[in-house]
Amino acid sequence: MKKKALCVLLASAMTLSIAACGDGGSNAKESGSVSNTISSDTPVGEVVEVSNDEFVNGKFTTTRHITVEVYDRGNDGGSDPTNNMYTDYIKKGMLEDHNVEVEFVKVPRWTEVEEINNLLASGSAPDICVTYSYPTIQTYADMGGVTDLSGYVTQYKSELPNLWNWLGDTNINWDRDPVTGNLWAVEAKLATSNRVVTFVRQDWLDKLGLKAPTTKQEFEDMLVAFDKNASTLLGKDADKMIPYSVSFDVGWRAATLIESFIDPDITDKEYYVNGFDDRKLTQNGTKEAVRLLNKWYNMGLLWDDFALYGSGDTSEDSFMKAGYVGAFTHNWDYPFRNGEDSINANLQRQVGADAKFVAVDCFEDKNGNYTKFVSGPIDRKVFFPSTNDEPLASMLYLDWISDPEHIKYLQIGDEGVTHQVLDSGAIQTMAATGNAIMNSGMNIDYTITCNGLNLGDDKLTALSKAYTYAANDPALVQTANTIAGTNLKIGKNVNVGAIEAEAGVGDTLSAKRDQAYDNAVVCAPEKFDEVWDAGIADYLSAGGQAIMDERAEKWAKYFSSDMLP
Repeated sequence: MKKKALCVLLASAMTLSIAACGDGGSNAKESGSVSNTISSDTPVGEVVEVSNDEFVNGKFTTTRHITVEVYDRGNDGGSDPTNNMYTDYIKKGMLEDHNVEVEFVKVPRWTEVEEINNLLASGSAPDICVTYSYPTIQTYADMGGVTDLSGYVTQYKSELPNLWNWLGDTNINWDRDPVTGNLWAVEAKLATSNRVVTFVRQDWLDKLGLKAPTTKQEFEDMLVAFDKNASTLLGKDADKMIPYSVSFDVGWRAATLIESFIDPDITDKEYYVNGFDDRKLTQNGTKEAVRLLNKWYNMGLLWDDFALYGSGDTSEDSFMKAGYVGAFTHNWDYPFRNGEDSINANLQRQVGADAKFVAVDCFEDKNGNYTKFVSGPIDRKVFFPSTNDEPLASMLYLDWISDPEHIKYLQIGDEGVTHQVLDSGAIQTMAATGNAIMNSGMNIDYTITCNGLNLGDDKLTALSKAYTYAANDPALVQTANTIAGTNLKIGKNVNVGAIEAEAGVGDTLSAKRDQAYDNAVVCAPEKFDEVWDAGIADYLSAGGQAIMDERAEKWAKYFSSDMLP
């Protein structure tokens, strides 16, 4: 009855556009700490009571059943995301420890926000949902479609030691409304702040006698050299040369370049007011970064058709694996993912042992540093739709998967099957087959409260990090990890409660954002200002300006300074 009653209310949300997100978390609130008006220990939401005869020593006396969202990444040759070695491990453990049956429900990764919208609107969403888009959650919370978790995380705190130890007050209460005390989601924790890095073909540098670029100009000169020497580098495939590859999601894929044009001393207020999502379209400085991309595009240095291939399309990866791409910017570990099917592993098979992408730091800011803007320790948002009839069982699930030993197993699997222990004690992953294949790096699709390697011991984790990418050189991973962690500007949690203007416009703004970026990159240089300004005007009139205005108003209400403590 509960699910049917909500269907009519939520069906109207099908006409709303909610924020789409990419890797790393689009529309994630930026991160730090702001005091709440209501104490984080104050239970606010109504709690479904469980009697003593139903729940004894952390275990239900009668078997409960919950459904859990898991991303379907559509990996060729991957394992079934709802039925594999890791889902069996979780199901067995939850049944033994809490007498809770777990059923996994797959949701397409690259259209996850649209799919979650459909499931919420129809009242058929899994009991435990995961998304990178907080505005999606807020929209349905405003319509009564999301469970307030504030009472559960406090009243049952003693039953959730692993969840509290791992996420802590910071991540559990990150989204707690400072006025009402409502808590619509808990934020998963980033075990590492690594975000995006630029990669270049080391073998091409060597063949042309070039050094790795350290500035924008050197990077441009390198791209020109790649283009001019296409026949030397690619032979009969010279016409397939792509000196620098970006995708339709320019804001993510050119992030470090864009950030190099933003004032590294930007105030917290300016960064927050202009920062609805992490693609930085409306930040001061972004326009000039895109102007440079426009220059490179018109010089023939970018992938011509990048804007035509949408989310989830694998064409670009195929070009990289085939050896046609000279440089790209992407998630810090992107060339190393997926073991034998990783970009570097494919390159070496296709081109030769020397073929490889290596990480570089080459987009300097006004101070000559390589500032990288990253969020706080937050990642995906975990929430329960109000159709969840087993909220306590669901909270116990979050606690179970936050246990250090369970995280460790889910990330490295069985010795001799998915990893081996080196003489140094480091964990080195092995290429897996069948049901042991991990469809996501370090199985983050199951460790939904943890993103990044966490072996329960800081020294072991640090020692093992470079060895967790099967079929890849640990030295290359270590270099990328080091570059990704330098000159970080970590965001702060600006907790001013719900920004009402953000509700229901996320998908529309994401589409207009990508269109503004793409059109400005590919237009004729003499048309750049006109095209860019028109794209920004369209974005602002579609809701972007209202969001910025409300953010500025809320900032003024809660803070007396332009900088947070």
